[in-house]
Amino acid sequence: MPVDYRVNVPVGVEAAIELYNRSTLGERRPVNRPDIFAEMLKHANLTITAWDGERLVGIARSLTDWAYVAYLADLAVDADYQKQGIGKRLIAETRQRLWPECMIVLLAAPLANDYYPKLGFEHNPRAWMLKGR
Repeated sequence: MPVDYRVNVPVGVEAAIELYNRSTLGERRPVNRPDIFAEMLKHANLTITAWDGERLVGIARSLTDWAYVAYLADLAVDADYQKQGIGKRLIAETRQRLWPECMIVLLAAPLANDYYPKLGFEHNPRAWMLKGR
């Protein structure tokens, strides 16, 4: 069965947490806080999801103004589905919905540092973070 890509469809908190746990992103997200996860999903204004039947196998969750910048907050692909082009397609589907001039910015997980240059991303050493309390 081919993977189906959907735009801004509701994603259940449990399904999202299960996906993040089946990807390497679960290590760096508050998977033990469904209340936070609910807000993460609710307030993203561009979410592209990948589905194998009714199983959520990928997500690109972004916050954007559509014209200048899109922050790709999460790109997660189920470990059993990686290396099949799903992440690349999620980014392409995201980009297709933005203005052509709009840049996509992300913070890469350590294991993904070699992945993003293959997709045309450029490294930028000027990112800064102020962590929550």
